[in-house]
Parts: sequence; structure tokens; C-alpha cells
Amino acid sequence: NASLQRVKRLFNARKAGHTGSLDNLASGMLPICLGEATKFANYILNSDKHYQAECTLGITTTTGDAEGEILQTLPIPKLTQEKIDAILEKFTGEIEQVPPMYSALKYKGQPLYKLARQGKSIERKVRNITIYKLSAIDFDAKHLSIQVHCSKGTYIRTLAEDIGTALGCGAYVSKLHRTQ
Repeated sequence: NASLQRVKRLFNARKAGHTGSLDNLASGMLPICLGEATKFANYILNSDKHYQAECTLGITTTTGDAEGEILQTLPIPKLTQEKIDAILEKFTGEIEQVPPMYSALKYKGQPLYKLARQGKSIERKVRNITIYKLSAIDFDAKHLSIQVHCSKGTYIRTLAEDIGTALGCGAYVSKLHRTQ
């Protein structure tokens, strides 16, 4: 929101809108529409997204990212390219995902992240999303870097947590970059 307001002031625009918020720790593309172009923001918002993410393995956090408090520390199994590829294949295609509490989704007019910060948890409906492509860029004993091409509404932090669960060691997003 701060980025949107800054661009709006720089261009002296009466109307401005972004096309999908980014998490605080995220970097990369945030398309912003000004003036009459705001009428087309929904088309961009509903389009596919591409990300590169680094997942820290062996740790789960309250938020699913590096900003949260550590919930659990687990041993990391020996990873091979074959094992990682087999796990990632399970998350490719149409899958179901539960949005995280630390998200901008609203419940009775309040963003879920505000309720989460108050220690509240609201039941969230499962969403159908599509992961068109998911591949490992790199991995070591503590990190897995992935490339994701996904449908709108996909939460990369939830994907990272689910991949960590499937690997048997937990994970959280330590870096996130929207590339397209």
C-alpha cells in the first residue's frame, strides 16, 4: 500500500490501484494502474503469477515465512534431486489449498492477518488453485529454491509449508520474488 501511495503522489494521479499485494518480505513485480487504467486492474489481478522462492527447511513458523515465530524444529532428511522432483510433482496441476491466517483475505471486513495478530484463528475455505509449473532451482542441506508458475489466489507460503510437510521436515518461505 505504501508503494501504491508513493507512485500515486509521484505521478499526481487521482486514481491508482495495484494488481495483487505482495507480502512484506517479498520483492519483484507489483503492477500499478493509474487513472483510466485502473479499470483494467482486475484483468491483471486475475492472471497467472510467476515466483522464485527460497524455502528454509527443518523449521515451521507461525506465519509460514521468516517474519513469524518458530513453532517447530525438525531434522531434515537427506535430499536428492529425484526425491525433491517426486514431491514437487505431487503439487503440480489442480490442487486444493487453505489460505493462511496471515493473509489479506477479509473476514467480516477485517483482514485475516489482523485477527491472526490478535491470536484469533478463523476457519478458512479450501480453494482450488493451479500450479502450472513447479521446479527446484537449487537445494542444499537447509534450503530449497523453487520456481513457481501458478494461478491467482495461490499462497506461496502455504505451498512451501505443504512441501515441507511432504518432505517430513517442515519449511517456511525465507525469500520470495515475483518475476512475472
